[in-house]
Amino acid sequence: MKQGPLAGLRVVELAGLAPAPFGAMVLADLGADVIRVDRIGGDPGAVPGDPLSRGRRSVGIDIRTPEGAGLVLRLVDRADVLIEGFRPGVTERLGIGPAQCLARNPRLVYGRITGWGQDGPMADLAGHDINYIALSGALEPIGRAGQPPTVPLNLLGDFGGGGLLLAMGVLAALYERERSGRGQVVDAAMVEGAALLTTFLHGMRGAGGEKGERGTNLLDGGAPFYDVYRAADGRYVSVGALEDRFFAELARVLDLGELPNRHDPANWPEVRERIAAAIGTRTRDEWADLAAGTDACLVPVLEPGEAPSHPHNVARGVFVDVDGISLPAPAPRFDRTPAGTPEPPVRAGKHTIEVLEELGLVDSEITELTRSGVIG
Repeated sequence: MKQGPLAGLRVVELAGLAPAPFGAMVLADLGADVIRVDRIGGDPGAVPGDPLSRGRRSVGIDIRTPEGAGLVLRLVDRADVLIEGFRPGVTERLGIGPAQCLARNPRLVYGRITGWGQDGPMADLAGHDINYIALSGALEPIGRAGQPPTVPLNLLGDFGGGGLLLAMGVLAALYERERSGRGQVVDAAMVEGAALLTTFLHGMRGAGGEKGERGTNLLDGGAPFYDVYRAADGRYVSVGALEDRFFAELARVLDLGELPNRHDPANWPEVRERIAAAIGTRTRDEWADLAAGTDACLVPVLEPGEAPSHPHNVARGVFVDVDGISLPAPAPRFDRTPAGTPEPPVRAGKHTIEVLEELGLVDSEITELTRSGVIG
């Protein structure tokens, strides 16, 4: 049994890309036994050694065949959770949709994730992270004044509003199952998850704040005391000195002297110019050293490859070595049931025979399924 608060939880994951694998990774990181149903031979479009597939066992099954779908249903018989990220209706057509699975295992939590949701006028349309966060209202406010919105990688739709929301929904359904004894379908839509992430922004706007154009507000880079600045070596530091006592520390570290009232947006250009000029006199790491141990809220902007070696991240174990690669560690932390170090990704289908034997299939059945191309 794996280590972590979800040890003993059995999850079947139908292989996909980005959000569903991330949600399954979160569950696997926390101890769940996740069996990933991969395409035979793997997906040629997948990232080699994709870290999102860490901590799994993998079976290679052609789920497009009736025999393959039957094997998935046999996995479901023993599972607590199934996760899939296909377009609406795909698993139903394959014979492994919610109705078929819950008929066999009424306690199953069937987690599904799509961009637009399982219904609605756009449910059957293609899309990607950028489209979902655009429609949710999460993309438009991000960026500089007078410039187009800045694409925030695929963090808001695929991962924050997608896979993480799916994992939370699955855990909520499992909690409810303890009272009702029944499973249910979790419909996670990235457009809804991304919208949920903007709740604070809607609250700010409702209260009269954050109402200017993009890049002119308190938290979008408009305020000079909440922004990034270029240091002498061309690298950057982040400044987040919102409160007066923190800004006073920032002004002391930067030796800014007397400044106009920073709370008046009319003075923001002058305050920004003073901060930028000061930060431009030293390198990023020199400023990081000068601000270390203070409440100036000045922190270096690290490249992804630098983050694992920062002293704080080292002390906290924020990154762990997984098969020679430094990756983010499981989170959050648990004092009684800590998560273990994730196991590295494995080749598609590595555990096919092992898992099928656990289901009770005998050698002759496995041989025939292999010969007919159902498993691999």
